[in-house]
Amino acid sequence: MNGYTVDKVDAERLQTKEPWIEFQRSADLSTGLYVLEAGEIDEQVPHTEDEIYVAVSGRARFEASTGNVDVGPGTILFVPANEEHRFVDVTETLRLVVVFGPAEGANEK
Repeated sequence: MNGYTVDKVDAERLQTKEPWIEFQRSADLSTGLYVLEAGEIDEQVPHTEDEIYVAVSGRARFEASTGNVDVGPGTILFVPANEEHRFVDVTETLRLVVVFGPAEGANEK
């Protein structure tokens, strides 16, 4: 068993100066923290794995090929593999726990 806190993971992420940090990985699952600052552009591309986003803090709008939704603390989103998606109109620093199944990159060829 491993335990994590969003604040501790975010402190580690800040040291890397990157918006993304993976903090858990197994063959079937990987988990990370993705942070977008207010006004920042989300430049991600579709992933080859299913993913779940859990918004911990912040506000934005989520756009996907299957629909759009406002995002705030407590919002949970499921995005199937290969679906176009991104966060837009980030008005407050957005912190998202992201879970990939299988582990991120496992389906890339």
